[in-house]
Amino acid sequence: MGCRYPREWGGREMDWVTTGVVMEEVGTLGYEFACVFGVGAELVCDAIMKHGTDEQKEKYVRPLLKGEIFAAECLTEPRGGSDFFGATTKAEDCGDHFLINGQKRFIVGGEGADYFLLYARTNFDSKAHPHQALTAFLVDRGPGVETKYLYGLLGCRGGGTARLIFKDVKVSKKNVLGRVNGAYDVFNTMMIPERLGTAPMTIGAVRPALEIATNYSSRRKAFGQIFTTFEGVSFQIAEAVMLLDAARSMGYTTARAVDAGVDMNRIRRLVSESKKFITESCQRVAHIALQVMGGIGYTNIFPIERIYRDVRLASIWTGTSEIMAMIAAHEW
Repeated sequence: MGCRYPREWGGREMDWVTTGVVMEEVGTLGYEFACVFGVGAELVCDAIMKHGTDEQKEKYVRPLLKGEIFAAECLTEPRGGSDFFGATTKAEDCGDHFLINGQKRFIVGGEGADYFLLYARTNFDSKAHPHQALTAFLVDRGPGVETKYLYGLLGCRGGGTARLIFKDVKVSKKNVLGRVNGAYDVFNTMMIPERLGTAPMTIGAVRPALEIATNYSSRRKAFGQIFTTFEGVSFQIAEAVMLLDAARSMGYTTARAVDAGVDMNRIRRLVSESKKFITESCQRVAHIALQVMGGIGYTNIFPIERIYRDVRLASIWTGTSEIMAMIAAHEW
């Protein structure tokens, strides 16, 4: 863990291209492994490294990168996810601490995380601009933090995806990440690791489906012939290989652009395009793998059906395909 972070805090001082390689390989174990890994070891860690104090890095980053504790991001609320700045969770200033009340849902790692990066409203002026009304906090699991409900998910099971309730949770002012009413700054920097990290791990998650389908169809016979001698099968596999190659190329081109410090408007477009194109392409690859496998692919004898369900999340979480298209159009 910690590919891109300084050795001083337990990282490896590498780059985004390397991170993409790691995320893809972690994804081959199962998409949910990559989801949990990415949320804690990338997203939350990234926010603290960019906006946190040395004291926060010592307390939250160093043990996280050692694997001693783990983290989750609390962004989505019951009222909706894409309208992030309409968050209703409140953090009231009580002198030396804030008192947090509210709910967050669909929190990956919500069941088992030791601490949370949480966004809450701190400016209650109805005329305040939404970008100047929220604050980011580092909230330890403790009194008032309750894992209320574990979701039964279509795929990506096992990550402790939960609804969290925060009731009169006392959070020291030392745990404000960045500045009060400055969550917009944190959110802006988080969107790059959140979306650029999702892309390569989706490639990794779907790769085994294509490999299994290829191996299966290379051995199986029908009408006296190996499956792959039929163009109806081989052309489908060729399409899937093409999509994965194109997806990987786009992902690493974007990673190199981030590493090179290309201007942020262009980065936002490239990251948004990559997230949309790669996740949707990978879903198509999973569809093809299942089609090539036929009836046996629809059973749980092979993991194709699980991969098919898992990667459906990819174009929903960390920013839907529709939001990615909106950002790409805006930046273009």
